[in-house]
Amino acid sequence: MFDSTKRFSSRVANYVRFRPGYPAAIVELLRREYELADASEVADIGSGTGLLSRDFLDAGLAVTGVEPNREMREAGDALLTGYARFRSVDGTAEASTLGDSSVDLITAAQAFHWFDVDATRREWLRVLRPNGAVALIWNERLVETPFMREVEAITDKFAAAGDPEGKIREAGRGRIGGLFGSSGFRVDEFPNHQMFDFAGLVGRISSSSYLPMAGEPAHEEMSGELRVVFERWQEDGLVRFLYRTKVFHGRIG
Repeated sequence: MFDSTKRFSSRVANYVRFRPGYPAAIVELLRREYELADASEVADIGSGTGLLSRDFLDAGLAVTGVEPNREMREAGDALLTGYARFRSVDGTAEASTLGDSSVDLITAAQAFHWFDVDATRREWLRVLRPNGAVALIWNERLVETPFMREVEAITDKFAAAGDPEGKIREAGRGRIGGLFGSSGFRVDEFPNHQMFDFAGLVGRISSSSYLPMAGEPAHEEMSGELRVVFERWQEDGLVRFLYRTKVFHGRIG
């Protein structure tokens, strides 16, 4: 597997156009649970194109996006250029560049599987203020309709080359306990979805780092199989792409 910080360099356009955002209820949950105020500082680790950072900024919080991939970081800067309380830094979960005891909440959306848990835990304990909290967030595909089951079968088939052992798709969930330690964590879930035409469906699937990109022979084959599924289930030229958004949150101790 090549350097995880470079995996999305050639997929930024698809990521910006076709990846889902996050339910607004997540920010409300975390503000309530961890008594976040307008003066609170959020560090969004693996901030990517800025989708989650934008939600916290819209809620009035200050956000530092920590993103090691230059192309993704530049896309996030472009999205959030109008927010005075946003800045981005070239850093990682294990070496964030942030100051000691400088943030109240650390978030990581669709990113935890890239982290070294032990090194990340040490770094986050360093940068969190007393009573600071952590939230790990994923938009998980919800395989509860015939359309979503057929899409999942196609992604499983074509993921063999990019994720042969399934580690990216497992997303590090088995290691979450090691990050939170003895304090434990809670899990909250929220419904989420996107509506796609055929181009959007292909773009969404192609934004995954373990699936073939446009220009690769397997991409044409994958797109052909997606076309068959799309035509079977589309209504008025659109399909509903379902997610369950999960938030693993707590204090690390």
